[in-house]
Amino acid sequence: MEYNTPSITPFLLQSQQRHPTRPQKMVQTNQSGSGNDFKLVGFSNFVRSNPKSDRFTVKSFHHIEFWCTDATNVSRRFSWGLGMQFVAKSDLSTGNLTHASYLLRSGDLNFLFTAPYSPSIAVAQNLSPQSTASIPSFDHSLCRSFAATHGLGVRAIAIEVDDAETAFTTSVTHGALPFSPPTPLGDVATIAEVKLYGDVVLRYVSYTTTINSDHDFLPGFEKIEDALSYPLDYGLRRLDHAVGNVPELGPAVSYVKSFTGFHEFAEFTAEDVGTSESGLNSVVLANNEEMVLLPMNEPVFGTKRKSQIQTYLEHNEGAGVQHLALVSEDIFKTLREMRKRSFVGGFEFMPSPPPTYYKKLKQRAGDILSDEQIKECEELGILVDRDDQGTLLQIFTKPVGDRQWEPFIFRPTIFIEIIQRIGCMVKDEEGKQYQKGGCGGFGKGNFSELFKSIEEYEKSLEAKQSQNP
Repeated sequence: MEYNTPSITPFLLQSQQRHPTRPQKMVQTNQSGSGNDFKLVGFSNFVRSNPKSDRFTVKSFHHIEFWCTDATNVSRRFSWGLGMQFVAKSDLSTGNLTHASYLLRSGDLNFLFTAPYSPSIAVAQNLSPQSTASIPSFDHSLCRSFAATHGLGVRAIAIEVDDAETAFTTSVTHGALPFSPPTPLGDVATIAEVKLYGDVVLRYVSYTTTINSDHDFLPGFEKIEDALSYPLDYGLRRLDHAVGNVPELGPAVSYVKSFTGFHEFAEFTAEDVGTSESGLNSVVLANNEEMVLLPMNEPVFGTKRKSQIQTYLEHNEGAGVQHLALVSEDIFKTLREMRKRSFVGGFEFMPSPPPTYYKKLKQRAGDILSDEQIKECEELGILVDRDDQGTLLQIFTKPVGDRQWEPFIFRPTIFIEIIQRIGCMVKDEEGKQYQKGGCGGFGKGNFSELFKSIEEYEKSLEAKQSQNP
């Protein structure tokens, strides 16, 4: 079977053209802006159920790949800012003449940073530009176009599946747009990709044998020895969810559900999580085990200010990954370490909520958090929310991408969320304890505080822009 690999033109971008930047008609907040039969009932009316409807066996998130123009320095910033260890590389030193890729790890969290080499390097040695690539789907022109269009961003959300070929074939049969067909990596692993949204692909990874335990990633990558002399660990342990922003929620959710079989785990409308100035609609999709969580957001229109989601879509030039939620085993330790480095090569955080927020926190979470922990939440700017199952501690960085042009400090696209979930401990069939996915929710009670913070950030950018016409 032959598969076409669509160009870099973002999937669903055509739908964006049907909604001008500032449309006059207000979209109802209880439904998607798609204009079809897709309806949202909102948080209060949503009834959670798990039909166990996956079309293929999904194990867990495997890695996140960022495409950039300088993998060395971007990966070093993330390593320093998040406390993630360099563990593996694929570059000129390993015989890869196609791209430089560096893998960071903390617990089960894997970030891969990839940048292109000149295709002339391989050609000069009578090799095809792709022949030495460790990621078989890598393409020079696409990577450069991606970076020029989106800046720093997520190219691939990779999930480990039981069989990548089966996952790919099943996905395409059920409507997925193919990007890269199943490709064996030696006799160790298989990798395949389908389009997810925008220029983001969903990457399937499966193993046919036990991989080299030195770094436990993919063939073609070698262990980084020098990095072991300077270990970093701020307590991050895994990827909780990867959030995408799309122009229209209905088509995007239907598309992903149709080829994965994932079910709706949660939903929010602007009435649930918006402010008086702006808002969004959101749906969270989950696999059978509810540990691979893929929320998607769309903008709502007709509000006082432009939705933050619309702002993202304009600056990102289409759909893409808005943020990555990283689970910490001790959010207080993680935040103390990250804040030390905020202005020396790390990541800055969105402004903290006002003191009144923390005065009410004892009522909301005093049975879970001690007075000392509540005080530390205030000092570190940590938000706290809970649902009927557990408690969520969370905080958001400012956008982590490049400076784009002088009035804007950070391009308002991708950012990082640090979370810790408390409660929801259950036992598996073997008696081993684990935490249920989504324990404590997604910070519904904190959305208004986050939105206000983002609105204030955007206003500061607008003020700077007005000073520099």
